[in-house]
Amino acid sequence: MTTLSDLTHAAPQEQRFLVLFDFDETIINVSSDDAVVCALPGQRLPDWLKNCFREGHYNEHMQKVLAYMAEQGVSEDGIRSMLEKIPPAPGLLNLFQYLQSNQQDFELLVVSDANMYFIETWLEHAGVRPLFRKIFTNPASFDATGQLVLLPFHSHSCSRCPDNMCKQVIVQEYLAYRQKERGGAPYQRVFYIGDGANDVCPSIALGPRDTAFPRRDFPMHRLLLGMQQSQAAKFKANVVPWASGEDIVDYLKKIMKERRDVCNIGDERVEQI
Repeated sequence: MTTLSDLTHAAPQEQRFLVLFDFDETIINVSSDDAVVCALPGQRLPDWLKNCFREGHYNEHMQKVLAYMAEQGVSEDGIRSMLEKIPPAPGLLNLFQYLQSNQQDFELLVVSDANMYFIETWLEHAGVRPLFRKIFTNPASFDATGQLVLLPFHSHSCSRCPDNMCKQVIVQEYLAYRQKERGGAPYQRVFYIGDGANDVCPSIALGPRDTAFPRRDFPMHRLLLGMQQSQAAKFKANVVPWASGEDIVDYLKKIMKERRDVCNIGDERVEQI
């Protein structure tokens, strides 16, 4: 896999923009949960396990899946090997290269309903883990028996989201925390990049200067289109669909150019004075 080298953290107080990434089918091109199932001897789940899934309780279901995988002898090495084979979504490594080259302006987070072991394993293998200031996801670690134990991230009262995670709560709490930490200065813009239905809720929290990037023709895209038509007043952010990370790079370059142009005009006015 292509990797990025010489990544460093930028000083948080210098970063004007916040970029939030989902993980499954956004940073990576498939679901990490589906990918690791291929480590099973038969490379698939039995029907009885697939049929026990309850809507809104996916974290609980994955706990059962991981327990079953451990019973079938799937080791940490087997899971890691499957994770490291997952390809990035189209153009995402190019997007990371762009964000790395402008890291004085962009602060990056992952907000995902996957789990910490899957995400950190893949990001470290790809060489991009240092780009991210923080990862918000479900805790997961191997116990003494070799089973990957998954826990819910938090509890919440949002009716739109699965019982273990509301991404809007995470985003709003983080924005408030960072604004206080930054001496009261908010981010100039917030960008949210996702694909799934659970990426709609955090997008609702975005303001008119912010941008939601739904992966084209994925559930987030279809749901936001419907929301824009029926609830235009409720949804304030710009919506820019993407099929490749290059689409996002092109948009961010326009934002950066606009900011430079404004700064140049300001400099000219100062010179005239």
